[in-house]
Amino acid sequence: MKIFYSEAHRKHEPPFEVFDGGLRVPYLENPDRMDKILNALTKVTWAQICEPSDFGLAPILAVHDKDYVDFLASAWTEWLATGPQDSSTLLPATFALRRQSHIPKSLLGRAGYYIMDLSACIVEGTYQAALSSANCALSAAQSMLDGERSAFGLCRPPGHHAGKDYDGGYCFINNAAVAANLLSSKGTVAILDVDYHCGNGTQDIFYARDDVFTISIHADPDYEYPNYIGYADERGKGRGLGFHHNFPLLAGTDDDEYLKTLDIALQKIREFKPAYLVVSAGMDIYADDPLGRIKVTTAGIGKIAKQIAALNLPTTLIMEGGYNNDALGTNIITFLSAFV
Repeated sequence: MKIFYSEAHRKHEPPFEVFDGGLRVPYLENPDRMDKILNALTKVTWAQICEPSDFGLAPILAVHDKDYVDFLASAWTEWLATGPQDSSTLLPATFALRRQSHIPKSLLGRAGYYIMDLSACIVEGTYQAALSSANCALSAAQSMLDGERSAFGLCRPPGHHAGKDYDGGYCFINNAAVAANLLSSKGTVAILDVDYHCGNGTQDIFYARDDVFTISIHADPDYEYPNYIGYADERGKGRGLGFHHNFPLLAGTDDDEYLKTLDIALQKIREFKPAYLVVSAGMDIYADDPLGRIKVTTAGIGKIAKQIAALNLPTTLIMEGGYNNDALGTNIITFLSAFV
C-alpha cells in the first residue's frame, strides 16, 4: 500500500491549546502522532512510504473559499506585524456567530470569523503544513485514478473539521474533501467518516451536492464537540437532500453497538453505488483515547476496517484524529491491514 507522507507537518507545532475553562495544555495534535505511526509502519512489509506530489491551490480552492485560504496564507505574517505581547501563536478572543454578512478588515476580526475554536492555533508553519497534508490526501486519491485499489494519506494536520471558509478542531484544509472532490471528476464518491467527532467540515462542504454521498458516525453532539452540528436530522439541502447522514452515538458505545451502526451506514453506501470511497480514519474512537468517550477496542477497529473493505471499492484512506499516541501506531496498522 502506498502511504503518502510529508515531513512538512513538523512545521505546525503550536506550544499549547486552550481547554474548557481557559486551561492551557500541551497541544494534543502533535508531531509525535506521526512518529508513532511511522514507527509502526516500518515493522510491516506492505507499506511503501511515498512523497506527495504538489497539486497546487486549484483542488483546494475547489472546496474552500479563496478569501479563507488567503487568510491562512497571510495570517502569521500579519500577526507578527502587529507586535503581539505573546507571539507564540495566533488565537482570537472574539468568534463570529455564524453567519454574519460582514467580514472584518482587522486581522483579529478575520481570525474570529475564520477560526471556529481554540484548538485551531496558527503558528509560523501552519499554512505550509496544511498544504502538504492536503497534497498527501490528493496523492492518495490520484492513486485511485491511476488504478490502485487503496492508498493512505498520512495527513497532519487532519482535516474533517475544516469547512468551506473556517478551520477548527486542529483542522485547516479539509483533506478528505479535496480528495473526494478530485475523485468526483471521474465518478460518484462516498465519504465515510469514522472519527470520534462529527465531520462537520465535510458536511458543510458537500451538503448541497448529490455526487458526493457523505456519512459521519460520531459521538452525539448533544454531549460532544462540535456541539452545534452532526445531528441525525441533518440530511442535506437542495440537490444534496438525502445525500448526507449523521449517526450520533451514545457515550460508552462498544464494539458491538458501533458495528451495528456501521452496518446501516454501509448499506446506505451500497445503495448509492459510488465509484470511489474516501474514509476519514480517526482513531479517537479507541477506548482509551484522552478526547473520547466511545469504547471501541483495537480488535473492534480491525472489524470496522474489514467491513468497510468488504465494499470492494477503490478506497482512499485519510488520517484524521487519534490522540492516544502509545496505541496510535498499532490501531492504524490494524485498520490499514484490512485493505492490503
